[in-house]
Amino acid sequence: MDNALIQRTLNSNAGLAALVLRVPVGIILLAHGAQKLFGWFGGYGLEGTGQFMSSLGLEPGYLMALLAGSAEFFGGLALLLGLLTRPAAVVSAFTMAVAMFSAHIGNGLFMSNNGYEYALTLLAATLALAIQGAGTLSLDRALLNRLV
Repeated sequence: MDNALIQRTLNSNAGLAALVLRVPVGIILLAHGAQKLFGWFGGYGLEGTGQFMSSLGLEPGYLMALLAGSAEFFGGLALLLGLLTRPAAVVSAFTMAVAMFSAHIGNGLFMSNNGYEYALTLLAATLALAIQGAGTLSLDRALLNRLV
């Protein structure tokens, strides 16, 4: 792989602000993914989430649940650790955009009506992380220091 691409992926001048954003967003995404994949925290697991995905027209529902759950769970874990933050953030942002437009947009903005405000907030946070990177306290920084 191109060393310049690795450096662009891992490098960040975001400082500690990225940590403040990464940790809670990572926890939230990880928990939502665990709901979809494992049925933890009151979730429906792959079967139930797959049926919901099918009801939205996202077919095959089980595969879409597996993809969304994996993106959230493993993307959230990566963000929490600051490991491959930019790719994890891009995948998470895409997942939030799909959730926003497939499940929530027709309900208006507010969460009280199952609206898109929460998905939009996570979309904005993950896009910010994709742009700025993991910041100072991250595994990305540790990897970059070992490579350079």
